[in-house]
Amino acid sequence: MAGVIDNIIACRRALDEVSDSVEILAVTKNHEASVANLAYEAGIMRIGENRVQELMQKLPMLNPLYSIDLIGQLQTNKVKYILNAVSRVQSLDRMSLALEIDKRCKQAGIVMPCLVEVRMDKAEARAGVEPDELADFIKEASRLRGISIEGLMAVMPIADDPEDVRPLFRRMRQIFERERDRAIDGVKIECLSMGMSHDYLVAAQEGATQVRLGSVIFGSR
Repeated sequence: MAGVIDNIIACRRALDEVSDSVEILAVTKNHEASVANLAYEAGIMRIGENRVQELMQKLPMLNPLYSIDLIGQLQTNKVKYILNAVSRVQSLDRMSLALEIDKRCKQAGIVMPCLVEVRMDKAEARAGVEPDELADFIKEASRLRGISIEGLMAVMPIADDPEDVRPLFRRMRQIFERERDRAIDGVKIECLSMGMSHDYLVAAQEGATQVRLGSVIFGSR
C-alpha cells in the first residue's frame, strides 16, 4: 500500500513543479481491484480501464467512489455493457461509435461524457480522428443528444527520450485550443488528456490537463 501511495505523491510533486493543475488518472489495466483501490488512499478520484471485459470483472470490487474512464478502443458491440459502469469514454474515435453510444444512451435516458481521440501518431495504425477532420467530427457529434463532448485525448508514439515527442504534445495543445475556441453549442472542450508514465512531465509542460499514469504508480504487470 505504501508503495502506491508514495508513487502517487512523487508524481504529484513532480507535476506541481511544471504545472499548476493537472489531474492524475490512474490506469489500472492488468491490476487487480485490490491494488487499484490503493490509489484512492492517496486522493485519486478517477481511474482508467482499457478493456471492457476486464472492467466488468473488476467493477464489483472497485471502490464505488471512483469515477471510471474507458480509455481503450471501444467496439460498438460492447457499448451496452459500459453505460452504467463508466463516467466517461475517452476513446471516441469514429462516427459509428458515436452513433451507437448516442442510441444506447437515449434508450437508457442518460448522456455519456466523451473525449474525442485524436490520431497524432502517423507511423502506427492507431485509432483516432485525423486532426484535419476533427472540427467536422465534433460538429457532427455535437448534434447527438446522447453524448457530450468534453475534450480531447491523444496517445503519442513511444520514444526513448520524451523530448522527441514534445513537438507532438505542443501541436496537440494547439489543436485543443483551436477546438475549444470554436465554442460550438453543446460542446465544452475542457479536458486535454495526454501523456503517460514515460512522458507525462513533458505532456504537462505542454498543456495537458490530465495525464494517464499506470506503471509509474502501480509498477509493471
